[in-house]
Amino acid sequence: MIENLLHAYAPLFTWIGLGIILSRFIPDSFLKLLGYMLYWVGVPLQLFVLARHTDLSHGGLIPAIAVLILIVSLVLATLIWWGLQFLAQRQLDSEQINLDLPRVNSLDRASLGSFILATILGNTGFVGLTLAQVLTGPANMDWAVLFSVTNNVVGTYGIAVLIASYFGNRQTQNHWWIQLRDLLTVPSLWTFFIGLNTQFIKFPAIVESGLEQAVWVVIAFALLLVGLRMQAMKGWKSFQMALVASLLKVLIVPLLVGLSATYLGVIGEPRLVLVLMSGTPTGLSVLILAEVYDLDRSLLASSIALSFVGLLLALPLWLAWFS
Repeated sequence: MIENLLHAYAPLFTWIGLGIILSRFIPDSFLKLLGYMLYWVGVPLQLFVLARHTDLSHGGLIPAIAVLILIVSLVLATLIWWGLQFLAQRQLDSEQINLDLPRVNSLDRASLGSFILATILGNTGFVGLTLAQVLTGPANMDWAVLFSVTNNVVGTYGIAVLIASYFGNRQTQNHWWIQLRDLLTVPSLWTFFIGLNTQFIKFPAIVESGLEQAVWVVIAFALLLVGLRMQAMKGWKSFQMALVASLLKVLIVPLLVGLSATYLGVIGEPRLVLVLMSGTPTGLSVLILAEVYDLDRSLLASSIALSFVGLLLALPLWLAWFS
């Protein structure tokens, strides 16, 4: 098992490490260009290929569970933020010893949006599917794929676009129609539905092979962007808030999912799949959204790094408790 996990994480460390090394030499303009290319071309292509191989025979059960987990994560993130804001304000108003709580009240709206995105969006498309393939049997992979597709379509390029559009640092005033416009113009939503409706079309073998290879190229560039953005990890304030978001993402939410599944009678590998998919590290897509909507890049980059470390520490617990 350890050998398989090391094999699964090798691309993560390779491409992120390369990005960290190159971050000293790559201008910020290239990072913005890479983010836009992934948003408009790379990720839509990945979802198109994934949708063409998605088995919908399980109906709406798994997508409904994935959406419910997104909503629960969103509620928890908002409540935690408000709670920290209240405590920080109490600390400022009192004359007691400084507890060094995160100064949430000093962060702008872009930081709040980034904190929510870091908590609700997981890397189900790469890390989640890889871990599910390594740690569970083929019979449960359809659960993992449906969960990942739902997370990407509804979460990353549905709810997340609305959040990023609302909280992003825009020059123009926000209106409801702006969020609706941003949602309807998300390219990944369109390519996903096109992929679903072209499942019956058999492409030439060379085209299918090229599409599958292109997905791995997209993943490599997405990981590279993470490493390049690690230079944005500056300031204790972002680290504190990123630590809170990471604990919610890789520990609290999957623990609640595992306990709830056990209570409802879902055990064994299906339960482990749900725990793994709900506890994946903060998704790389948050950095793409940060480039497009001008969010708090430092907070998001820190959350990705800390949640990756958190997953490595939490994974033995999930295997011991929920496998």
